[in-house]
Amino acid sequence: MSSQIGSQSVSVLRGADIVVVSGVNEAEGLSFASDLVMDDVYRLQSDAQSYRLTLIRDETDAFRIAETSEVGTPGAKIHLDCALTLMSPDAPVTEVIVLVQIDDTGEAEDIFALPLAPLLPLKDYHIVGLDTLKVSERLAQVACVSFARGTNITMASGRQRPIETLRPGDAVLTRDEGMQKIRWVGQSTQRAVGDFAPICIAAGALNNTRDLLVSPDHRLFIYQRTDRLGAGRPEVLVKARHLVNGKTVTVQHGGFVEYFQLLFDNHQIIYAEGIAAESMLVDDRTAPLLSRMVTEEPGVMLPARHRSDLKRLDVQEQLLDHPDAAEVLRRASLR
Repeated sequence: MSSQIGSQSVSVLRGADIVVVSGVNEAEGLSFASDLVMDDVYRLQSDAQSYRLTLIRDETDAFRIAETSEVGTPGAKIHLDCALTLMSPDAPVTEVIVLVQIDDTGEAEDIFALPLAPLLPLKDYHIVGLDTLKVSERLAQVACVSFARGTNITMASGRQRPIETLRPGDAVLTRDEGMQKIRWVGQSTQRAVGDFAPICIAAGALNNTRDLLVSPDHRLFIYQRTDRLGAGRPEVLVKARHLVNGKTVTVQHGGFVEYFQLLFDNHQIIYAEGIAAESMLVDDRTAPLLSRMVTEEPGVMLPARHRSDLKRLDVQEQLLDHPDAAEVLRRASLR
């Protein structure tokens, strides 16, 4: 359980900090689907804190809590319980994924809430929707690596095209397999908040000529001419969120962001605004999203899973614990 390779880190609240102030379950904290009652009114406590919950898959494909998670019991199983729709009188509808930590007997030990938009303290939220069928799909949307509208992708011809103009069958330049055709293009519009708020890598930050906006867990490929990170190898993959420095790499909160995903027969490294970045990886976290697409588009053949050798290049977050990891990597790529 020591490795975080293939892990997914999300920002959660403790269920105990989201309390019913009016309704059947008054004075109780957020619970799992079978205990929830429609129209109960919840309120986030004023002293509530958010935590990074880090999940990994075990050999049985169950979610477990990683050793380095800020919250939860390392090694404990996590059950994806339900997706709630909450409504406040003076705020947009908010979705919340309920995650249940369970023990070896299947009993609930703790409850965590993953808001897909911020919950504000002391505001009243009514439960107006509860879905136990699409919770894996909603978590998959968080896990999908995405490029924002306007991102220029390098084609097989060397020409650059905005990602929103790409279609299945278009040939893209990949780092390891040359020309490869796009199998599927995904698209969604999300509120640019929480784990959907894009990371902006400013022009020049990684020797790119234009700004690049990607989803927080999007991994970028860096070739170090000098191993300044101490990774023990020249080729590394780093998550965009781990490069945020408040100056050249920033979180773009607010409004909406239109995200696009590019899927190939194999997991690839492609070029976006001149930066080498991964394409969509089909694994146990993201497969539920593709399952829906296959159902809605009969005859579409998509990869069931990717066997990716790129995971071995993942860099542990500890090696990026630097005031400006982006600048360290930029310099490492030059000499």
